[in-house]
Amino acid sequence: MMIHVMQEMTSWLVGMTHWSDVLQTLHWQLPHDWVVLAQQFKETDLGGDVSKAWTQFVKTGQVWAFLVGLILGYLVRAMTTYG
Repeated sequence: MMIHVMQEMTSWLVGMTHWSDVLQTLHWQLPHDWVVLAQQFKETDLGGDVSKAWTQFVKTGQVWAFLVGLILGYLVRAMTTYG
């Protein structure tokens, strides 16, 4: 029973490699305009994105929750460790 299942799975995987070859062949036959069709280009402003994220982090009070959790976690670890 188990050998039969393994044979079926391996034959299925071999069949999948043939589909992969077909898809690669089709991909190379597409015009170059179609390949770029699904892409969107956006200017990246890393400094601005980090600044907005930090402002939101402070504005929502998450920075204070982080600091309180960090201090409490350190105190609990210091009190519960042996030695």
